[in-house]
Amino acid sequence: MLKPMKILVIGNAGSGKSTLSKQIAKHYELECFSLDKIVWKERWKKAPRNEQASKINKLIAKSSWVIDGVDYDILKAADKVIFLDIPRRICFYRVTKRNIRYLFKSRPELPAHCPEILIVSKLIKIIWKFPTRVKPNILFEKDRRDSTTFIHVKNNKQLRNYLNQLV
Repeated sequence: MLKPMKILVIGNAGSGKSTLSKQIAKHYELECFSLDKIVWKERWKKAPRNEQASKINKLIAKSSWVIDGVDYDILKAADKVIFLDIPRRICFYRVTKRNIRYLFKSRPELPAHCPEILIVSKLIKIIWKFPTRVKPNILFEKDRRDSTTFIHVKNNKQLRNYLNQLV
């Protein structure tokens, strides 16, 4: 039996958080959670902050998990953080590719009635502003950890290398 693990996969929209989280959860046989289901309600309505905080605190209290998304309380609680610091051009490409597939329906990690078409302009802003608004806070946490508990993935080659280490 593996020791309990709390793993956060964090990064920009379209960086591959959900895909990587599922792979890690499967490898370690852990539960996988997406913050999208906590932050969003049907029709892209944002859940009240106190409701989000309550659900996040319940997740953090579990002995083991893999969570994908951006949340600083989870970032501090995680035993391991994998920061997908993927270039914006790749994030834009992946979100565009994903939007084609889920243009008029919800992705599996989202509540019902959340088609991507309704938030295309918001996704563009999120991806564009991530390096200046979110990344510095994540890197601040990196400075507090060692390289075994904070993995900084900057490109697909590093991501493949990380995944190969899991196998």
